[in-house]
Amino acid sequence: MNIFSHFEEIVSEALKSLQSAGTLSADLDLARVAVEPPRDPSHGDIATNAAMVLAKPAGLKPRDLAGHVSAALKASGHFTKVDVAGPGFINMTVRDSFWQTRLADVLAARTAYGVSEMGKGQKVNVEYVSANPTGPMHVGHTRGAVFGDALANLLEKASFDVCREYYINDAGGQIGVLADSAFLRYREALGENIGEIPEGLYPGDYLVPVGRALAADHGDTLLSMDTSERNEIVRAAAVGAMMDLIRGDLDALGIEHEVFFSERELHQSGKIDTTLKQLQNKDLIYVGVLEPPKGKTPDDWEPKPQTLFRSTNFGDDVDRALKKSDGSWTYFAPDIAYHLDKYQRGYTHLIDVWGADHGGYVKRMKSAVEAVTEGGADLDVKICQLVRLMRNGEPIKMSKRAGTFVTLRDVVDEVGRDAVRFMMLYRKNDAPLDFDFAKVTEQSKDNPVFYVQYANARIHSVLRNAAADAGLTGVDISDGALAMADLVSLSDEAELGLIKHMLQYPRMIEAAAEAHEPHRVAFYLFELASSFHALWNKGKDHPELRFIVPEQRDVTLARLALIRATGYVIASGLGVLGVEPIEEMR
Repeated sequence: MNIFSHFEEIVSEALKSLQSAGTLSADLDLARVAVEPPRDPSHGDIATNAAMVLAKPAGLKPRDLAGHVSAALKASGHFTKVDVAGPGFINMTVRDSFWQTRLADVLAARTAYGVSEMGKGQKVNVEYVSANPTGPMHVGHTRGAVFGDALANLLEKASFDVCREYYINDAGGQIGVLADSAFLRYREALGENIGEIPEGLYPGDYLVPVGRALAADHGDTLLSMDTSERNEIVRAAAVGAMMDLIRGDLDALGIEHEVFFSERELHQSGKIDTTLKQLQNKDLIYVGVLEPPKGKTPDDWEPKPQTLFRSTNFGDDVDRALKKSDGSWTYFAPDIAYHLDKYQRGYTHLIDVWGADHGGYVKRMKSAVEAVTEGGADLDVKICQLVRLMRNGEPIKMSKRAGTFVTLRDVVDEVGRDAVRFMMLYRKNDAPLDFDFAKVTEQSKDNPVFYVQYANARIHSVLRNAAADAGLTGVDISDGALAMADLVSLSDEAELGLIKHMLQYPRMIEAAAEAHEPHRVAFYLFELASSFHALWNKGKDHPELRFIVPEQRDVTLARLALIRATGYVIASGLGVLGVEPIEEMR
């Protein structure tokens, strides 16, 4: 349960009591009233802006109205203190018993704690990765892959109906280059000395197996085959092999897509022509001449009539080209048709996860989606900024030309899936990320993934010790029994702080899902782990606060309930991130 929704109801009841008393008019709109944690925890547990947003329509001064509201809240019996701060903010301190008894909710839900009905089954399409099928995934793809997968998990946690989709760019010029590169490796497999890979082809050794497979399947028949027929065979084999490679890379990260959508099939289906015809019928396509790009002088600029989409009608900076000068489609044209196809499949919420080099493409795509769906779908584009690989603070040098780039698999093999996933999410997606191999394997608080995992391992260590403790022989420490423990004994400030932190989890999940920001989950887990470790360390200095005090069974059971609930919340959050909650550190 989102406890803040619970307190929203309490504040709403207080406001309604004022309406019944005539202090506030019965038709006053309460929609702008917010109930949330105060910015400064020292101000209390709950804050509301009710007096600030209602004062003007009520014809009262904010502080005067705040006095009436605070009196009604005090009368509700839920709070030990209600204060008016500043111009009229109301801060509330909740009774300890509320926090203590709510711990049973976590134990009942276990890792399902935090599941929200916010999404109400709305269909969402999350398209992520969509790397060109021209080679293995490099580290630049990793961040988008992890982000998209965690976002899909997060939306599912909030009860959205999520489709995880990969758009295979198998129709562009890069596929022709791939086919030529694979054919060269085929000739090499037949015994030809191909020498240095020519400029413009893909030099990586990952195409060597493709060439050998072609040679095994076709012998030397491709050498004498009609070029177009040969290219089709080589293209299909190369794209298939690359997609197998990419699926393997994604599997190493624990990522699976439900839909792989082929751009080539989109072209063959005629949907591009159909889509553009729809836009033309709406007078959203015309032939015109664009202004020269920024930085061009008139002498550099050759104005050419182009087929253009009126994207400026929908907030874009300039209208966008749909066809090249040779009459072939730009990338924009199939992208429009593709997004319409998503909408026609029933997805009204579209999320695209793109790399940093696609930032300039956002406005035109949003314009196109609005136009082609007539406002029926919304598109949110999440840009994942660059990842800089480091080792002990020094950048790792890479060369695409030499084929020496660091692959996704290289990173996963060295530091493990969990470290990769957590650290790729421990920074907002639109901020650059330094990924230091030394730091992510370090066993210290400076390594967030270790710190969170260590908290979970410590919890399970305590639970194992409790089960083996002779002083607790015969004591039931199942979830059901712990939920019935004397939770009121959890009265220390650090214990209550940990409970309060835990109970913020459902609200955080809803806020993160609404904002499409899975990094919030990683941040939250680090803070929760910090609260747990602080309590652990406090017990080292004050033996009466240790988790297991055999001579005080009731207290021990309450504290075991506390840490088991903490473990469930950590496991739930790590599940959203796609990270395994380790129960024992090695």
